Amino acid sequence: MTTSNDIYKASVLTLYPEMFPGPLGLSLAGRALEREIWSLEAVNIRDFADDKHHTVDGTPAGGGAGMVLRADVVARALDETVKDKPARPMICLTPRGTPLTQAKVRELAEAPGVVILCGRFEGIDERVIQSRALEEISLGDFVLSGGEPAALSLLDAIVRLIPGVTANQASLVEESFNNGLLEYPQFTRPNTWEGHEIPGVLTSGHHGEIADWRRAQAEEITRLRRPDLWAKQRSQGQIN
Repeated sequence: MTTSNDIYKASVLTLYPEMFPGPLGLSLAGRALEREIWSLEAVNIRDFADDKHHTVDGTPAGGGAGMVLRADVVARALDETVKDKPARPMICLTPRGTPLTQAKVRELAEAPGVVILCGRFEGIDERVIQSRALEEISLGDFVLSGGEPAALSLLDAIVRLIPGVTANQASLVEESFNNGLLEYPQFTRPNTWEGHEIPGVLTSGHHGEIADWRRAQAEEITRLRRPDLWAKQRSQGQIN
C-alpha cells in the first residue's frame, strides 16, 4: 500500500493555478495522479501578497520595460510551500537557465518531489533566486509567455520515470537521450504501406542483427541531426 511518504510531491508556484493539472490530469500522468503515485499542488503566488490589491510585481530597478515579480512575495510563497515537507529540489524555469537534459530529469524523478517556480513578466527579483538557492533551468533557446507551459513539460518528463507510472519499464530504456543518442526509427503493421516496406532486418527474427541495425540507425540520426550530441559521444569514447 502506498503511504503519503512514498508519494512523489510536486508543487508549482504560479500566478495561474487554474492551468494545473491541465494535460497532466490525462493519460499516464493523470492515471498515476488518481492512483496517488504522485501529487500535484498548485500554489497561487498572489495569495502571499500583503496588500488589498494582491500586488506581486514592481517596475524594474534601473528602469526598463515590463514588470518584475517581487522577492518578498515570492519568498513567502516558497517558504510556506516547503514548510514541514521533505527537502525537495527547488527549480526556477527561465530562458537563462541551464538547458534541461534527460539526465537532469532522471535526477529530479529520484528525489522525494520537486518545487517549481513559474516566472512571468520580465522575470523574478534576483535576490529571491539567490537567497532560496533556486536552480535555474531552461527548456531551450526560446521564450514563452510564462513558466507554466515549461512546468507542464518538465513534470510530464519527470512523472513518466516514477516507478509504477509506466507499465512497460523497458520502453524507458530504449528511447532518445537515454544512452546519449537519438532513438532509432520505429515501425509497425502493416508490413507494406503505400509501397513502403518495413526494413527486412526487423522482421528477420535475428535479435543480434536487429540490435546492430537499431544502434547504427541511432548513431546516423544523431550524427546528422544533433552534431552536439554526436561530438559528446565521441569525446567520451562511446562511438568511434
